[in-house]
Amino acid sequence: MTNTTKPGLLKRRWSQNFLKDPNIARKIAAALQLEHPSLIIEVGPGGGILTRFLLKQTDRLLAVEIDPELAAALPALLERPPAFEVIEQDFMKFDLKKILQEFPGHHKAVIGNLPYHITTPIFFKILDQAAYLNQAVFMIQKEVAQRICAEPGSKVYGILSVFSQLYARVEYLFTVPAHLFSPPPKVDSGVLRLTFISRAEEKLLNPSLFREIVRLTFGQRRKMLRNTLSALYPRFILDQLNLDLSRRPESLSVEEFADLSNQLQKIHMSS
Repeated sequence: MTNTTKPGLLKRRWSQNFLKDPNIARKIAAALQLEHPSLIIEVGPGGGILTRFLLKQTDRLLAVEIDPELAAALPALLERPPAFEVIEQDFMKFDLKKILQEFPGHHKAVIGNLPYHITTPIFFKILDQAAYLNQAVFMIQKEVAQRICAEPGSKVYGILSVFSQLYARVEYLFTVPAHLFSPPPKVDSGVLRLTFISRAEEKLLNPSLFREIVRLTFGQRRKMLRNTLSALYPRFILDQLNLDLSRRPESLSVEEFADLSNQLQKIHMSS
């Protein structure tokens, strides 16, 4: 079927901002530290500026591209390397778990320049498959990157910070100015690396409860924990917790959130 959509409209529809500095692309690719054999999944390769460098450091590279014109052009542009495959699909609909399970002996990573408007859903999709991944490197809006790496007590410490840091060691690597993109976005970007922690969820008795508590408390981040948790639990349960419930959620570390959810789970199981 012939695609009659104009390329200019495609770019606006998918918020495409293409990196144009090969030195930055080389630096982003080098941030991945994988052992061989390796599998890299690139989100939104665009014109392939990052893809060229990734091909030099992996045994298998899969690129997921939503733009049909770019997906069709990229293999020929890169001279059809045998270890490379383009999958024309929206990454949010891509069966990431299935692909990762097809390479059981490989060190695995996800990398990409993520569109600003869907950074958070893509991030949660990646975290859902953290058990199958070794690393991820993303270039995203600088403000969001700083939020993901934020420490307890920071004004920008929140849900993304806690969820990301539960599953991975998170590092803010460097900033990429807006003028290095075409078209330039309105804000600078930040590059961060996630090195996933093996069996991270095993520290949680009930991962669903952990996620519910983090979302609930940060949904009312100015309130004390006692006030927000009282929406879920009666006072006699909250009084059993070994935690100062006059604190606010931004003061709790990832480990304290894990301990809080585990305490609540134990009380529930014993009652």
